[in-house]
Amino acid sequence: MKLFDLDSPLMQALGKMADLLWLNVLTIVCCLPIVTVGASLTALHYMALKIVRNEECYVTRSYFKSFKENFKQATLIWLLFLLLFGILAGDFYILRNTDIQLGRVLRIVIPAAGVLAVFTFLYVFPVLAKFDNTTFLTVKNAFLMSIMQLPKTLLMIVLYAAPVLLIIFAYQAAPLGILFGLSVPAWLSAKLYNKFFQKLEDQILAGEAPKEEEDGEDERIFHDQPMENTEETGNSGAEL
Repeated sequence: MKLFDLDSPLMQALGKMADLLWLNVLTIVCCLPIVTVGASLTALHYMALKIVRNEECYVTRSYFKSFKENFKQATLIWLLFLLLFGILAGDFYILRNTDIQLGRVLRIVIPAAGVLAVFTFLYVFPVLAKFDNTTFLTVKNAFLMSIMQLPKTLLMIVLYAAPVLLIIFAYQAAPLGILFGLSVPAWLSAKLYNKFFQKLEDQILAGEAPKEEEDGEDERIFHDQPMENTEETGNSGAEL
């Protein structure tokens, strides 16, 4: 096989790098209005999983397809988390910078709530991108998944923190952090949760007749049950 053949490992790697670069650009641009961050991150994770699975797609068209389909629900979830993080940040500031005597319980509860909120935030948009569910169950299942996959959740935090640290402490490599700082961590994270997602999808589809898709491109799994309900019926992995 020639080095520059389209099917060569080098060309495939360069093609994937180009896709990730363009995906990163799209996500940054679509996040700029702030209110659209939720839909942008959902589309980012939708595309990251497709790239991990080597599914053929046009990055721009598929990105905006997911962006449009999930806009309302993703925006609601984003605003809820924005409010939650704001409240937790305010509580943490009060905890650290005032003389108010707070109980030891609050000094544990507030940081713990912040950690669990971050855990859930890491999974909520990937779950929304792949599984069609109510907002409440999407958030709930994302939280449960983050706990079930705790070692991978911790690794995902490292992956998303790495570009930020790279930009701050290694300014020579800052362009890499800017050009790939969202798409590469999302892609590597998709590699981590892909098998778990695939197991859920297989079990869900085994128990349900797949719904007809409008244009043949919506690959989300349709299920509307909380995780514990499916566990009671024997589908311990197909909770979403």
